[in-house]
Amino acid sequence: MKLSISSVAENDIEQIGDYIAKDNPRRALNFVKALYKQCEKIVQSPLLYRLHPELDKNIRACIYRKYIIFFQCNDNEVLIVRVLHGAMDIKNRLRENNEEQD
Repeated sequence: MKLSISSVAENDIEQIGDYIAKDNPRRALNFVKALYKQCEKIVQSPLLYRLHPELDKNIRACIYRKYIIFFQCNDNEVLIVRVLHGAMDIKNRLRENNEEQD
């Protein structure tokens, strides 16, 4: 199975790294690497993660520390659509993502 990361999710991860780097650049780099590793782990068993139809069709979520990795999967690919802090307004952020794709 192939891992793909949307440009919006890439931007999310970059912003997370930038935020952490304000206090600790080395920690930021390690955390971003760990986020990417978690995305790779999702690919191994994506169906273990619960569907969230209240957020969007075919959206699943993986919690990683204080962040939530939102993804969609089919037979060939796992697509990471957003990586958001758990304290954010998740529904609105995912809605923004859908509006950008339209």
